[in-house]
Amino acid sequence: MSRRAVRLTVVSVAIVLVVALVAAIVAAVVVIRRPLPQTSGSLKLPGLTAPVLVTRDARGIPTITAKTSADLFRAQGYVAAQDRFFEMDYRRHVTAGRLSELVGENEDALEADKVIRTFGWRRVAQQEWSLIEPETKAALQAYADGVNAYLDGKAPSQIAVEYTVLGLQLDVDAPEKWDPVDSLAWLKAMAWDLRGNYDDELSRARTFASVRDVKKVDALFPTYPEDTNAPILSRADVVEDTTTVASQHPLDLHDADLQKALDAADAALTAVPHLVGQGEGVGSNSWVVGGDHTASGKPILANDPHLSISAPGIWQQIGLRCAQVGTACPYDVSGFSFAGMPGVVIGHNAQLAWGLTNLGADVTDFFLERVNGTVVERDGGTEPMTIRTETIKVNGAEPVEIEVRSTRHGPIISDVIDADAVGDAPLADGSVGRSYAVSLGWTALAPGHTADALLSIDTARDADDIAKVGRLLEVPSQNIVFATTDGHIGYQAPGRIPVRARIPGAVPSDGTWPRPGWDSAYDWQGYVDPTDMPHALDPASGVIVAANQQVTPRGTGPFLTKDWDYGFRSQRILDLLGAAVEDDGTLGVADMATIQLDQHNPYADVLVPTLLSLNIENDFDDDGQDLLRTWDRTNAKDSAAAAYFAAVWADVLRLAFDDDLPDAESPDGGSRWLEVVRELLSKPESPWWDDRSTPGVVEGRDEVLTRAMVNARRQLTAKLGRDPQDWAWGRLHVAAPEHAVLGGDSLPALVRRLVNPQPLQVGGGSSIVDATAWDASSDSYGVTAGPSMRMVVDLGDLDSSTWVNLTGSSGHPASKHYTDQFAAWAHGTTYPWPFSPAAVQADASDHLTFTP
Repeated sequence: MSRRAVRLTVVSVAIVLVVALVAAIVAAVVVIRRPLPQTSGSLKLPGLTAPVLVTRDARGIPTITAKTSADLFRAQGYVAAQDRFFEMDYRRHVTAGRLSELVGENEDALEADKVIRTFGWRRVAQQEWSLIEPETKAALQAYADGVNAYLDGKAPSQIAVEYTVLGLQLDVDAPEKWDPVDSLAWLKAMAWDLRGNYDDELSRARTFASVRDVKKVDALFPTYPEDTNAPILSRADVVEDTTTVASQHPLDLHDADLQKALDAADAALTAVPHLVGQGEGVGSNSWVVGGDHTASGKPILANDPHLSISAPGIWQQIGLRCAQVGTACPYDVSGFSFAGMPGVVIGHNAQLAWGLTNLGADVTDFFLERVNGTVVERDGGTEPMTIRTETIKVNGAEPVEIEVRSTRHGPIISDVIDADAVGDAPLADGSVGRSYAVSLGWTALAPGHTADALLSIDTARDADDIAKVGRLLEVPSQNIVFATTDGHIGYQAPGRIPVRARIPGAVPSDGTWPRPGWDSAYDWQGYVDPTDMPHALDPASGVIVAANQQVTPRGTGPFLTKDWDYGFRSQRILDLLGAAVEDDGTLGVADMATIQLDQHNPYADVLVPTLLSLNIENDFDDDGQDLLRTWDRTNAKDSAAAAYFAAVWADVLRLAFDDDLPDAESPDGGSRWLEVVRELLSKPESPWWDDRSTPGVVEGRDEVLTRAMVNARRQLTAKLGRDPQDWAWGRLHVAAPEHAVLGGDSLPALVRRLVNPQPLQVGGGSSIVDATAWDASSDSYGVTAGPSMRMVVDLGDLDSSTWVNLTGSSGHPASKHYTDQFAAWAHGTTYPWPFSPAAVQADASDHLTFTP
């Protein structure tokens, strides 16, 4: 064979390979684009009473206009399913404890199912269905009907590409119909991730096991510094405290078996997927400024909830409009919704705008139970537990049965993951029973009216309406800030808040530590009267900032919690607003957006002066310290000093505390730890500074801080290069949203690239107004939580408002709207937010008509 013949043969083979590759690519494109929705023309939607118009803007954000409420929510359900059904389906599998049915045999999924079945989220949601208002039921049912109309007759591959990927290794049936209870169950997941201080309560008990001193533990949970960081409301806006607050109880936390049970409880709770967010950085900024301080003479409201980052992002932007607003159809509202829920969760209507931030009230308690067989000790006697069996189906494997036990306080969670992870417990008669167990008391495990609240706020017009919403919004407890187009601003704290009795003893029992379940004196004594919850209307300052800080000054209002965010974000916002008001009193939308992006680092204010006072002898090692001398103390994306300071901060926490604390309690670097270190800086010889891993040497503050600076210089040399001028905070601090199911490293790279947005460098950080949090206890500086959206509402001209979402409006990876807002979010830019019918129509790119 000639050389030419060989060459031709090779070329022929190459052509065949190219053709095969092109065919595979074309097939892949067809597969991933198949679920993309129809957004123009007309579609039949059974059950409508009249045509419904859906317009979409350039970013795919829908505005739905209908003649009746039922038609409006039916269309919303259809549109939500068009854009994000897999996200909805994933959520309902999680909240029902059925994740193993969706993803197959997976240890993490099975553990999550076991814990959520133990909680009984869906069981509570089913009870709520019979409790909520008829109007709410009708909305939920219409929404479900719209979802099911979309699903009708579609194969899984037509609904979402995720089903196609899962179908490569599992049997994937057509999704079951959407049930209104699926929506209610989602509210339990939202409440769980925003539940308040359970982490701190457990952390205190586990820390005590190491340090053996309540006062030393208290030093790691300092009192809120209201002398420097103002609460939300002033003393002039609230009344004196009339609530009986618990004091102390005689719980023996030295008991190793008790600690073993607490560790087992923590393992169970850690298994729950975080659908909204959890841990350091989960919070929010919100504020409202009265018209005396704005250019328009009307209030301006800003909100950016800090939640976990995911792909797609948590929120779905939408407008819901009745063609003629009235009793039969009262909705004219725009904002951010959850896929799977009718209505708008945060946004504005034609008369009122509102923002939400996590209040952080203490709505959970761990009760230690003495268990013997099927009974628990109670006031010297015993009482039976409630026991039920749950069967968990596993796609492709045998079902798994679990036994769920509950006491009067709540479900027992300490043996869900490991039935043997419990210790012997002495009973009242001196005998040894089966074990200690831990039950969870949580307000969300009783049915409530949160679904009523979320629809009521969409039609709220004034402070009285918001007060009604506050009485209904039982879980999660949220700060509501609001403003009206007629010039009022206000604040309302809602929530079902337990009242705890005052009992003397050795360990605080105000909800900050676990409680002895065998003594009824420590049971909840009821709930705070909703009318006693803090609220304010038109305060004299003309400014309200609610950013997870303490709500009222100590000694005023009902007892809510001791475990607040420590207020560094909120105080910075107050300071910036105060300076702007004093400057010219003409704040506008752009000014508010600028404040949302503020990257001033309060950690630097606390620590840098001391760091610069120390001497580092080696010229190489002091290069990082030199960066701090000219640093403006902002965590800009391109800042070398911010990168160095973050490394120093993480190492200070490691050197000072890791030797004293259990592994699971390594400092995450959030606002609590900033306050701890702030207080310790004035105590250079405190035992906390000493590194117990260096026998024979007693370190003080200066030794620890110097060593941290040297370590940081060397660490960043390895990570970012020898020349500090090449360092940049954004190279370390990366926002990388991941898909909930297809984001893992075990999947092919092609799939991961399809569903996970390209990571982007960002500025900001923990306890910074631009709150892109990171975990100092990990080996990563990557973003763990951040502004899940940003919005600014101008009550003087609603069409001048702005908004941006984390990723995009679509949940389909093949859609251009899957990530088309991510770069804007990362760069701190926002989009116009039209509201009036004329502005929405002018902004519309697509028009779809649903017909009966």
